[in-house]
Amino acid sequence: MTATSNPQPTDQSAGLPRIRPGKPYPLGATWDGKGTNFALYSENATSVELCLFDDAGVETRIPVGEQTAFVWHGYLPSVNPGQRYGYRVHGQYAPEEGLRFNPNVVLLDPYAKALDGTERFAEGVFGYVPGGSDDVMQTTEQRGAPLGIVVDPGFNWVGDTKPNVPFHQSVIYEAHVKGLTMTHPDVPEALRGTYAGVATEPVIQYLKDLGITAIEFLPVHQHLDDPFLLDKGLTNYWGYSTLSFFAPDVRYSASARRGDPAGAVPEFKNMVRALHAAGIEVILDVVYNHTAEGNHMGPTLSFKGIDNPTYYRLVAENPRFYFDYTGTGNSLNVRHPQTLQLIMDSLRYWVTDMHVDGFRFDLASTLARGLHEVDQLSGFFTIIHQDPIIGQVKLIAEPWDVGEGGYQVGNFPVNWAEWNGIYRDDMRAFWQGEGGLARDIGYRLTGSSDLYQNDGRKPYASINFVTAHDGFTLRDTVSYNHKHNDANGEGNQDGHNDNKSWNCGAEGETDDPAVNALRRQQQRNLLATLLLCQGTPMILGGDELGRTQGGNNNAYCQDNEISWYDWANIDEELLAFTRKLIALRKAHPALHRRKFFSGRTIRGEDVSDIVWLRFDGQQMSDEDWYNPQTQSLGMFLDGDGLDDVDAEGNPLRDDDLLLLLSGTYIDLPFKLPELDSCGEWELVLDTSDDHATETVKAGEETTLKGRSVKLYRCKRA
Repeated sequence: MTATSNPQPTDQSAGLPRIRPGKPYPLGATWDGKGTNFALYSENATSVELCLFDDAGVETRIPVGEQTAFVWHGYLPSVNPGQRYGYRVHGQYAPEEGLRFNPNVVLLDPYAKALDGTERFAEGVFGYVPGGSDDVMQTTEQRGAPLGIVVDPGFNWVGDTKPNVPFHQSVIYEAHVKGLTMTHPDVPEALRGTYAGVATEPVIQYLKDLGITAIEFLPVHQHLDDPFLLDKGLTNYWGYSTLSFFAPDVRYSASARRGDPAGAVPEFKNMVRALHAAGIEVILDVVYNHTAEGNHMGPTLSFKGIDNPTYYRLVAENPRFYFDYTGTGNSLNVRHPQTLQLIMDSLRYWVTDMHVDGFRFDLASTLARGLHEVDQLSGFFTIIHQDPIIGQVKLIAEPWDVGEGGYQVGNFPVNWAEWNGIYRDDMRAFWQGEGGLARDIGYRLTGSSDLYQNDGRKPYASINFVTAHDGFTLRDTVSYNHKHNDANGEGNQDGHNDNKSWNCGAEGETDDPAVNALRRQQQRNLLATLLLCQGTPMILGGDELGRTQGGNNNAYCQDNEISWYDWANIDEELLAFTRKLIALRKAHPALHRRKFFSGRTIRGEDVSDIVWLRFDGQQMSDEDWYNPQTQSLGMFLDGDGLDDVDAEGNPLRDDDLLLLLSGTYIDLPFKLPELDSCGEWELVLDTSDDHATETVKAGEETTLKGRSVKLYRCKRA
């Protein structure tokens, strides 16, 4: 079915001055102190109406007559911050041609900086008549999309200084704004679960004491709660269903709770300023690969009704349908210049106006696709590389999507870091006792040179993690062999089946002291290797407290105690151990090198910047690296072999360090190396005993307990 929508009679309010031509740039609603300029891109529209709403919801429609390079624009004097607005966009309704214009739907401005609330399904959100074919055009009013709010961009950033922590010195903490503070006893109840709650002194001090340098928030862009979740009494807690790329989600705003949704913007800025004052960077998990509008049967909230073929990848043979590399129904059309501009404008806004320090790109391989293949030199990466603002912040890719050839770990361009899923899988397998991994573990301990060294990147390009929001928590990784996702209402069919987890002898919670002791040790092992490896460590927030999700490995829809931190039940010993690990990492530059190991001789004939040892004290041979029975190894780091300088340009030096790992259950007599400069080795850390102290003469043996890690520091002779 093809239909053409025609402008209906509009109401030009007598209280408003006549609309002026305005400017085509910047896009969105821009207040200049006297009035507001409105600009909307639509390449295929035939006309556009700006819709202003008063506090009672009464609508005033104003035709936007000016068009420059496909941007519809106009200026209204006396329209000030707080004004709510949307658009009705006219044009062909021809789904079979990819066109879905319907002026019966009030649409959200893609560039809106603040939203008046969340979606209202009862007020209508569909451009077609639900329940049948999407070829049938909706003819009733659809006002369920949130409205944009004109904002005052001013904010007092005086005194705000970005921490600018070098990547190789970073310790990243992945957290959810709401889950972090929702049950915190020292956060005022009215602020729990909000940006303002994160900015409170108890939370800031906790993060400082832990020693993290950057907090990576799960999506804070305004998202959609899918009807199929709402019908089950659930919500999209993780937020990977973006509706607006510029507006901070009102769900996490204390101001919005008080009836001031536009206050979410300064509230977010205040949170960033408070974190910066504590030396903590802010990284946002961003979702530019798809939107909340879903597939051809999804709602029409913004992009779909403004210019469907501009913003989405449509199937060439039948543009009614959408390419879906994300598993969510659609993929953004990053081949189109306007869609690229949208993404770049959004990123630049969050850096310049909101002062964030970096981004983690969800399913980033989708953004790299030229036609179907993943192309490292796609337009998106070229523009990022050239941008003087975005190109200077931390850029982290989730280097996979669900399309063919989408797993691209190690293949992103220079200046990009990556979530290293290979690191996670190798480390989990090693600590489960899987043999034949010595060579892989060697690579992971040294920054994954097999993935990053040959393309001009450094060890810190590897974002090392053993757990993340998607999957088991650390405690659940050592407590469950199988997922337990019944609370999600999908018959336990959702979530990964290959968890690379081990319950240590009992599924779930148990009173068995031996099982619980092993679980405690395994958590320490995973944290120790994470924080004592080269690369950039990322901790899943709450792992340091022993947080559990009861075996749920896909808690995306659990906005409740399953996902929130349980501040009333903290594993104090694990927390203290984690703080100790982070402090050790920071104190020893040998544990966070800027450069890959070279293997070159540093002091004498037999001493290099790194030496690999067997438990009998001999150097690892080629046979050892490939031997499936090799389940332990030692890594010697020469403190004079950093090949680097400090901030003043002086040669950077550290203690000689020795890291011992054993993935077998058997206790091993490990012979410590003899060096001319080292007479004794002092124990710094032992995952089998938090209180252990030991000094071992060079050339003598220590007992390396089964499934444990030891770190020694050389006491110079």
